[in-house]
Amino acid sequence: MRKLLLCAAIAVFGLSSVNAQGEQTSKGKILIEANTGNAMLGSTGINFVSSDGSSAYNVGLDGGYFIMDDLALKLGLGFGGDNPDVGDSESSFSYRLGAKYYVNSMIPVTVDLTGASGDAVKIGNETPMWLGLGAGYAWFIGDNVSIEPGLRYNLSLNDQYTDEGVFQFNVGFALYF
Repeated sequence: MRKLLLCAAIAVFGLSSVNAQGEQTSKGKILIEANTGNAMLGSTGINFVSSDGSSAYNVGLDGGYFIMDDLALKLGLGFGGDNPDVGDSESSFSYRLGAKYYVNSMIPVTVDLTGASGDAVKIGNETPMWLGLGAGYAWFIGDNVSIEPGLRYNLSLNDQYTDEGVFQFNVGFALYF
C-alpha cells in the first residue's frame, strides 16, 4: 500500500510539473535568477572563497525578458571584493549580456558575453571578457520557481588575460513572473 501511495504521489508531482512547464517561459514573462559562480570569470553569480586568512566574495543577479516563447534576452550585474590579509581591499564589477533558450521548455541553452572591470580582476592593463556557452536542465519545483543545474564553457576573448577556456558547473535558481 505504501508503495502504491508513493508511486501515486510521484505521478501527481510529475504531471503537475509537466503541466506547469511552458507557462513560465512564455512570451512576456520576466526571469530573475541567481547562480553559483566562479570569481575568476567576472561573475554575475554568488560565490565566497576563503583561504589562508584571505577571502573573496561576489554577489550578482541576472534578469531576462521572454521576447518569444522559450527565448529570453538577459542582462546580469555583479559586484565582488576581497579581504586580503595584507594591503588594501580590491573590488570588481561584472556584467553579462546574452540569451537563454529553453528547448522543450525545460532544457536551458545559453550564449552570453561576460566581462569584468576593477582592480580585483585586472592583470596588467587587461580585464577579462568571456564568451559563455551553457546547457542544463530546468527542474520546475513550483509555478514560478526552478532549479537549474548546468555545465558551461567560457571561451576567453582576451588572449592577453588568458588563452584558456574554463569549464564550469553551476546551479541556478530562477523565478518567473
